[in-house]
Amino acid sequence: MSTSPGEYDLATALERLEAVEARVAKLEAEHARSEADAAPTADSLSAEVEGQPERFWALLGLQERLDDSGGVLFTGAVTTPVGERYLWQQAVTTEEVLDVDWADQAQALSALGHPVRLQILQYVLLGVRTTAELAEIAEVNTTGQLHHHLKDLVAARWLRSPGRGRYEIPVDRVISLLTIVEATRVGA
Repeated sequence: MSTSPGEYDLATALERLEAVEARVAKLEAEHARSEADAAPTADSLSAEVEGQPERFWALLGLQERLDDSGGVLFTGAVTTPVGERYLWQQAVTTEEVLDVDWADQAQALSALGHPVRLQILQYVLLGVRTTAELAEIAEVNTTGQLHHHLKDLVAARWLRSPGRGRYEIPVDRVISLLTIVEATRVGA
């Protein structure tokens, strides 16, 4: 069977397809190699940390206190816009954090998984503390929805109620909350 100009026979088409596939595979391999070359290694990260002690002072101090398995530390000294001061530090070894059942943390993390609840926490930290004040937040459509969100936040220990209709973030949760929010912004 003959082909007209601009048409290919099946064998030619298959040859061209194989050539394209080979080029794509080569480009993918080159891309994977360049990504691997760009990814930091443990050695390069260690050199960066040790080369900048003023930037990584907390990390270097943590390393001095822990064995080779390491650990996680979060700490903070915060004064809010309404003048409240929070000081907190929490450290855990790698073994300890890997040994707990992470599923047990679902309720606390889930409570943070709604934009209105996060906004409520932000407002409480900024000094908006009463149910009436919180009800004025535009994103809270009804007081019923507000009470639902408050109930979830109290159950997960992100809020506590020291008095009827008043809410505050427990002292041991303020730095944790700020750490979680900031951790989600890393690389953003």
